[in-house]
Amino acid sequence: MAGKTLTRADLAEAVHREVGLTRQESADLVQSVLGMISDTLASGQSVKLSSFGSFMLRDKNGRVGRNPKTGVEVPIDPRRVLVFKPSQVLKDRIDKGLS
Repeated sequence: MAGKTLTRADLAEAVHREVGLTRQESADLVQSVLGMISDTLASGQSVKLSSFGSFMLRDKNGRVGRNPKTGVEVPIDPRRVLVFKPSQVLKDRIDKGLS
């Protein structure tokens, strides 16, 4: 699968075409939405986008890992990770794209 990756510029261009804002206004709008999502996640809250999915934070405990090359045990610190759970609507849409 060597498809093109959707970028921030692509999103701004799509907003420009679909909504009719100027290119700069479209880029600012995309930046604002992504900034709001990032700020909300950074503050520890979840983000739910209806018919798309949810972004949630999970706290992972510390554990002992192992370097696969050398076999040496390495402590892994506790950390917070971002997870995405797609909605059923998105899952169905992706599944239809395969058939």
